[in-house]
Amino acid sequence: MAGQKRSSSMTRLCPLALPAICVSVLVWLVDPTASYKPIIVIHGLFDSSANFKNLLAYINKSHPGTNVTVVDLFDSRQSLDPLWKQVQGFREAIYPIMQNAGSDGVHLLCYSQGGLICRGLLQTMPDHNVDTFISLSSPQLGQYGDTDYLRYLFPAYVKANLFRLCYTRYGQTYSICNFWNDPHHHDMYVNASDFLAPLNSDRSEPNATEWKKNFLRLRRLVLIGGPDDGVITPWQSSHFGFFDENETILEMKAQMVYQKDTFGLQTLDYHGAVTTYCVPGVLHTQWHSNETVFKDYMEKWLT
Repeated sequence: MAGQKRSSSMTRLCPLALPAICVSVLVWLVDPTASYKPIIVIHGLFDSSANFKNLLAYINKSHPGTNVTVVDLFDSRQSLDPLWKQVQGFREAIYPIMQNAGSDGVHLLCYSQGGLICRGLLQTMPDHNVDTFISLSSPQLGQYGDTDYLRYLFPAYVKANLFRLCYTRYGQTYSICNFWNDPHHHDMYVNASDFLAPLNSDRSEPNATEWKKNFLRLRRLVLIGGPDDGVITPWQSSHFGFFDENETILEMKAQMVYQKDTFGLQTLDYHGAVTTYCVPGVLHTQWHSNETVFKDYMEKWLT
């Protein structure tokens, strides 16, 4: 059902790291009249800046002159560091870029786990100037699934019993446990999750009002994911959907974070500022290297 529009403002195309080291790519101006906002790219789990060469080439080709920064922090195994630690590190790296951009602002393009880091940045930076946040196959409402990543990291566990590790103080020292969301042990998740639960106000968060205000500085939110991803589980988490206690998928509007507007998602949607794309046939590791994905779902937002 490509091209189908929902009754709300959202669009769906199918149903259900210097102190901080950065790699910056300044593409020389071909057209001196062209002016594009700087783009900041945040990588995912076990990634580094080297994984984004194709994406940089696509941006160079379509938007010559764009200043693109792929933040080279928390690469590879260090991407398992706790997410609040990563948010702090990435904040120090990107703040000067935002300041240099001034009132024109910047775009955030954040892949996989990086999409959660970017949400942490957006909600905790009172003076950010992010225009568009592209969340590229990111587990925005968490992860609950047996994947190759899980078997590699925790060979003694499967999804049904990983809560025994993740919902402990030790488990929360791993980034993946910071957003592990077991629908069968919701109370444990609420009490133990150091990152996703407070970010979503799933438990009382004293900074919730300020965090919502910060998030709503964002002009547009673009959510990209698809059913053949193979890693993000359920894949609808990339669209703020997730399992209920019976592992039935509840879409974004049925989620409490939307209904209670805990961090501003509903408000953005009501203002026509949320766009979702469901893209079949793309594996998780291909999102940032697939030129069709870039041309059809990202290019027009990066002006």
